[in-house]
Amino acid sequence: MQEKKTSLSGVLFLLIGAFVWGTTFVAQDAAADQMGAFTYLFGRSLVAVVFLGILILILDRAGKATAPPASRAERKGLWKAGILVGIFCGLASFLQQYGLAYTTAGKAGFLTAFYIVLVPVIGIFLGRRPSVFLSLAVILALAGLYFLCMQGSLHLQKGDAIVLSCALVFSIQILIVDRYAGLVDGVRLSFIEFLTITVLCFICMFIFEKPSLAVLLRGWGPILYAGILSSGVGYTLQILGQERVNPTLASILMSLESVFSAISSAILLHERMSHREVLGSVLVFSAVILAQLPTPGKKREME
Repeated sequence: MQEKKTSLSGVLFLLIGAFVWGTTFVAQDAAADQMGAFTYLFGRSLVAVVFLGILILILDRAGKATAPPASRAERKGLWKAGILVGIFCGLASFLQQYGLAYTTAGKAGFLTAFYIVLVPVIGIFLGRRPSVFLSLAVILALAGLYFLCMQGSLHLQKGDAIVLSCALVFSIQILIVDRYAGLVDGVRLSFIEFLTITVLCFICMFIFEKPSLAVLLRGWGPILYAGILSSGVGYTLQILGQERVNPTLASILMSLESVFSAISSAILLHERMSHREVLGSVLVFSAVILAQLPTPGKKREME
């Protein structure tokens, strides 16, 4: 499997996406207190669909987006990719939201980030071998996230197992995005992804929960914020970023979500960062820098 060149624009897209996800954690937590996981995911995904639909119309009129699929085969490929990514993204998001009810936010943040390890491991079976520096960066990032997220002992319970399964599903989602990114229009792929999540969550919330319009309207602020920024902007930037960055490096960059979450909480909510959290943040940032270094004996191009 051919390795992608690392593009500066791809790195920036993923960094901005991680920043957006990190700063929307407060909104996600607030919505979780008011409604069920499926209801919340339905609301934010529906907002993302509307946002992305409008964005596609604007970009198409301005001539800034790629043209719609030119043939039936291309259209079929786009819908197949979008539905596949949507299924795994929706399942991972639900497992994370559901697992949060049975474990601490710190444990959830750390265990979710296990996709940093799982992505290169699964990639090996797909013919990808991470470079020496990239492998070291994975270990360094995982250590940093432990200091950043974990405050107690790592004793796995029911919620922890659920969140770990979320990390596995996220890993698959990242690799599926890597498979299709660049082959189809990224914004349209994101639109179909969240359209799929919207439909699935609409069905599931009526089966497993008791949704109401009043509940959705009561949580309109967090839903609107997370729907536009975290879903509409963040996941679209993930797709666009992964067109230009290999999945292992992408997973490290996306793990900065935990760092940005801690920093934004310290700034916006005036929460003081502990020495452990500062150390963890430094280690994760160091891992990102290490992952950018070329492998000894090879010269990596930066577009």
